[in-house]
Amino acid sequence: MIKSFALFILLSLSISSCSNNDDTDSSIPTESMYFPPTTGSTWETKSRSSLGWNESATQDLKDFLIEKNTKSFMILVNGRIVMEEYFNGHTATDTWEWNSAGKTLVATSTGLAQQDGLLAINNKASDYLGASWTNMPLDKENLITVRNLLTMTSGIDDTKELVIKPNLTYVADAGTRWAYSNVFQKLTDIVSDASGKPFETYFNEKLKNKIGMDGFWNFGTIFTIYHSSTRSMSRFGLLALNKGKWNNEQIVNESFFNESTTTSQTINPSYGYLWWLNGKTKYMIPSEQTVYPGSLVPNAPADMFAAMGASDQRIYVVPSKKMVIVRMGDASDPDNPNFAVSGFDNALWKKINAVIN
Repeated sequence: MIKSFALFILLSLSISSCSNNDDTDSSIPTESMYFPPTTGSTWETKSRSSLGWNESATQDLKDFLIEKNTKSFMILVNGRIVMEEYFNGHTATDTWEWNSAGKTLVATSTGLAQQDGLLAINNKASDYLGASWTNMPLDKENLITVRNLLTMTSGIDDTKELVIKPNLTYVADAGTRWAYSNVFQKLTDIVSDASGKPFETYFNEKLKNKIGMDGFWNFGTIFTIYHSSTRSMSRFGLLALNKGKWNNEQIVNESFFNESTTTSQTINPSYGYLWWLNGKTKYMIPSEQTVYPGSLVPNAPADMFAAMGASDQRIYVVPSKKMVIVRMGDASDPDNPNFAVSGFDNALWKKINAVIN
């Protein structure tokens, strides 16, 4: 009797210990990850009630999205659609601009070119662009690597928007200064040179077609912008959630996706390879050299990483919740439309948390 009771106590302590050490989110279903077919409109759904979400807070979230000039909003959990909303006349088949959220597509394409053995991100950018692609002294230009373009640490003057040679002037040695600018667009030229194909052709073959995205690139002198449907934006978010894997195919090396979504330099720890990172000790924002203490989006999960574009185009990826959230639309604040990072994110996540928690 005593031995049986002792065994019961040991088993109880063991179970309790396992329970206390389990840091997984109990609100996430244990079902397998789902990937929609690459053709057609079939996409599995999941009800909010089955996830135990607060349905009564959903309308408040929708009202906020409408008030903030949103055109579309999606939430995926384990790849399944839990929420899909369209506002202000926008539909599931309409395309919209990603703005700087599309930088992450360029970063991923650069990783694919490295994976194919066409380039190395630690090589000089001039290995692919040729000498004198900037207006900098040659010794300073030669300091700029492909990786510097991926991390916004090229040292090129960020106050001049036009990405043409006369405007690509020296401010600091590459790697010593973080500054958000459009010079990242030179990565499309690098991928094109390395692959021997137009960037869009390479992108379509290696990424877009493999995960069933729609959309097109608009290449301009100042901006290079991708346009797609909301579901296609969500497809890319799902690829990112799965670290470059789609169904049973590892499209992008997991190691490169891990690098992309990890602090890439010490100046702005909230930035990876053209991805924004939450949960760090400090952050910087576009058009400033100010360093702000704390997390980029305090109301969002610390492990969230995000594609962020002007006028609040967003892909939020939250690995701990197996979640992807997409927002497309006009600027939430028409008086401040251009920042990739804005107070909109924290306000939106307050509304999201009321639903999902």
